[in-house]
Amino acid sequence: MNAIIIEGVLFAALLCVAVTLVVFVVRHYTAAGRVIEQTRNRKEIERVVNLTCEIHGTQEERAMVRLPSGDVMCPECYREAIGGQA
Repeated sequence: MNAIIIEGVLFAALLCVAVTLVVFVVRHYTAAGRVIEQTRNRKEIERVVNLTCEIHGTQEERAMVRLPSGDVMCPECYREAIGGQA
Protein backbone atom coordinates (compact mmCIF):
# COMPACT_ATOMS: atom_id res chain seq x y z
CA MET A 1 0.00 0.00 0.00
CA ASN A 2 2.81 2.40 0.90
CA ALA A 3 4.54 1.70 -2.42
CA ILE A 4 1.42 2.73 -4.35
CA ILE A 5 1.13 6.00 -2.40
CA ILE A 6 4.83 6.79 -2.86
CA GLU A 7 4.57 5.99 -6.58
CA GLY A 8 1.60 8.35 -6.91
CA VAL A 9 3.42 11.16 -5.08
CA LEU A 10 6.54 10.70 -7.20
CA PHE A 11 4.45 10.72 -10.39
CA ALA A 12 2.76 13.98 -9.32
CA ALA A 13 6.18 15.48 -8.55
CA LEU A 14 7.46 14.36 -11.97
CA LEU A 15 4.51 16.06 -13.67
CA CYS A 16 5.14 19.29 -11.71
CA VAL A 17 8.81 19.28 -12.70
CA ALA A 18 7.97 18.62 -16.36
CA VAL A 19 5.41 21.45 -16.48
CA THR A 20 7.83 23.82 -14.75
CA LEU A 21 10.56 22.95 -17.23
CA VAL A 22 8.26 23.53 -20.21
CA VAL A 23 7.11 26.89 -18.84
CA PHE A 24 10.73 27.93 -18.17
CA VAL A 25 11.83 27.00 -21.70
CA VAL A 26 8.86 28.77 -23.30
CA ARG A 27 9.34 31.95 -21.26
CA HIS A 28 13.11 32.23 -21.73
CA TYR A 29 13.95 30.67 -25.08
CA THR A 30 11.04 31.28 -27.45
CA ALA A 31 9.49 34.21 -29.28
CA ALA A 32 6.26 33.73 -27.30
CA GLY A 33 8.18 34.28 -24.07
CA ARG A 34 9.70 37.46 -25.48
CA VAL A 35 6.23 38.73 -26.42
CA ILE A 36 4.92 37.99 -22.93
CA GLU A 37 7.83 39.84 -21.33
CA GLN A 38 7.47 42.83 -23.67
CA THR A 39 3.74 43.03 -22.93
CA ARG A 40 4.43 42.98 -19.19
CA ASN A 41 7.06 45.71 -19.56
CA ARG A 42 4.76 47.83 -21.74
CA LYS A 43 1.95 47.65 -19.15
CA GLU A 44 4.34 48.70 -16.37
CA ILE A 45 5.64 51.63 -18.43
CA GLU A 46 2.09 52.75 -19.27
CA ARG A 47 1.13 52.57 -15.58
CA VAL A 48 4.09 54.76 -14.60
CA VAL A 49 3.36 57.23 -17.42
CA ASN A 50 -0.26 57.52 -16.27
CA LEU A 51 0.98 58.41 -12.78
CA THR A 52 3.21 61.23 -14.03
CA CYS A 53 1.77 64.73 -14.40
CA GLU A 54 3.60 67.02 -16.83
CA ILE A 55 3.27 69.94 -14.42
CA HIS A 56 3.45 68.37 -10.95
CA GLY A 57 5.58 65.28 -11.58
CA THR A 58 5.02 61.74 -10.31
CA GLN A 59 2.00 61.12 -8.10
CA GLU A 60 0.91 58.17 -5.98
CA GLU A 61 -1.57 55.82 -7.62
CA ARG A 62 -4.10 56.12 -4.80
CA ALA A 63 -4.01 59.94 -4.98
CA MET A 64 -4.91 60.15 -8.67
CA VAL A 65 -8.46 61.28 -9.55
CA ARG A 66 -10.38 59.12 -12.02
CA LEU A 67 -12.64 61.20 -14.25
CA PRO A 68 -16.04 59.97 -15.56
CA SER A 69 -14.42 59.49 -18.99
CA GLY A 70 -12.02 56.93 -17.46
CA ASP A 71 -8.94 59.16 -17.67
CA VAL A 72 -6.88 59.91 -14.59
CA MET A 73 -5.82 63.34 -13.43
CA CYS A 74 -3.27 64.58 -10.93
CA PRO A 75 -4.98 65.76 -7.69
CA GLU A 76 -3.30 69.18 -7.98
CA CYS A 77 -4.54 69.68 -11.56
CA TYR A 78 -8.01 68.51 -10.51
CA ARG A 79 -8.04 70.95 -7.62
CA GLU A 80 -6.99 73.77 -9.97
CA ALA A 81 -9.64 72.80 -12.55
CA ILE A 82 -12.44 72.61 -9.99
CA GLY A 83 -11.22 75.78 -8.22
CA GLY A 84 -11.17 77.67 -11.51
CA GLN A 85 -14.82 76.85 -12.21
CA ALA A 86 -16.22 77.82 -8.80
